Amino acid sequence: MQPPSRRSFLALGLLLTAAACTTGPDREAPADARRPDPDEPLRRRAVTATDALLAAYDGLPTAQLQPLRAEVAEHRAALAQTLTPPTPPAPSTTTPGATAPTPTATTSPVTTTAELAALERRTAQAHLADLGAASPQLARLLASVAASAAVHATALGDTAPPAAPDSSPSAPSSPSATPGAALTPEAVTALQGALNAEHAAIYGYGVVGAKLPDDQQRADARTAYADHQARRDAWQRLLTGVGATPGAAAAGYQLPFAVTDAAAAIRLAAHIETRLTVIYADLVAAVPAQQRTAAADALREAALHARRWGAPQRAFPGIDDQATASPTASPTPSATS
Repeated sequence: MQPPSRRSFLALGLLLTAAACTTGPDREAPADARRPDPDEPLRRRAVTATDALLAAYDGLPTAQLQPLRAEVAEHRAALAQTLTPPTPPAPSTTTPGATAPTPTATTSPVTTTAELAALERRTAQAHLADLGAASPQLARLLASVAASAAVHATALGDTAPPAAPDSSPSAPSSPSATPGAALTPEAVTALQGALNAEHAAIYGYGVVGAKLPDDQQRADARTAYADHQARRDAWQRLLTGVGATPGAAAAGYQLPFAVTDAAAAIRLAAHIETRLTVIYADLVAAVPAQQRTAAADALREAALHARRWGAPQRAFPGIDDQATASPTASPTPSATS
């Protein structure tokens, strides 16, 4: 077990920086042209679902929807980038006077933002249903795109609770371990990192809640605090179930900036959740297939919490953040640890 000062450094560091080892949303190397890509059927299915979503946006060509539509187009490009031959994007019909694409036989026309929000949610569920069959890096991308779709659905007014993917009964949303099952050392390390990040998030939300005078904001902080406690407990159970010793929380953590008022507290909450999206996007790629849904759920919840605290919206939660992470953001050990 690491001494407290090292634990505080590592745990809060996971919320502040991540290894900048990627330059885009999908870190896969170009597919070997001599071998079929096992992810290709999954990518084509995801692209088809995304094309239907783009067509729905084009059927409601309002200026307010264009930023969301642009992010969906980015999703489509990332999902299709290794397909051979490339699948051309669905044409945009947002030009005045243009005709919206005809929906497929299995897709009803979308005529309201509520229906568009529901389609965003169904598209996210379709992506999550393929997590178990995908390669680690495609699973990471699918989880990020699904989290973005959940943020879109919320922005469009959808408040329904998330549904479990229809075709992934082996991927429970609550992390669990089969008795006697083993995880790779890399997976255990990633889970310990997620646990350490949750310890730091709980500490951070203690600071956040103390500085928020508004009743609703304080209630939101309490809700997020409880969510992170539940996630911490889930990772502890999972690690214990595979014979690993869960890392303990440090006595204190060095915050990334001074939190002296409500505005700074809100910034800290947004910072915590944004950094957690990076942790959980990488966790999706690191854990076995049966644990990916739990990691993807954590990614989605962090993205939704980040939006609630006013963090900038991103097309790929947890992925584009890591590509632009600053190596100078590392913390120093807390004096209280």
